[in-house]
Amino acid sequence: MSRYVPPKQGRVGQFLDVAVLLAMTFGALYAPLYLGLAGSSKSVPAIGEATWESLGQNATQVAQYQALGLTDPAAAAPIILARYDYGFSWLALAVMFVVVIGYYVMMLRLSDREYRDVIAEKFDGSNGRTRR
Repeated sequence: MSRYVPPKQGRVGQFLDVAVLLAMTFGALYAPLYLGLAGSSKSVPAIGEATWESLGQNATQVAQYQALGLTDPAAAAPIILARYDYGFSWLALAVMFVVVIGYYVMMLRLSDREYRDVIAEKFDGSNGRTRR
């Protein structure tokens, strides 16, 4: 049996592959943000007169907020009172599973011949094992 020789790829093809992979990576990272599917939504409850005491802050915490430049309790109130929404969509989760599993199935199907060639080279009769 002849030894497996992987297909050769030129520099232009390699550059194109890298460019496509980079575009796909950045697209996968930024598309959910641009489409409004990611990021946390937060709500800030309304408060009347904001004081450090009404915000539940002690002297040490007040000193740290003042070190950050937030000397007014009203300016710090949205940061302190922000509550994040941790809900998610079951439909979006199911779609994500389908996309990820579909990607792996597609990759296995597209590279099936190369996998079989490498397995045949490594395990076909060279060390007594038989191909099944």
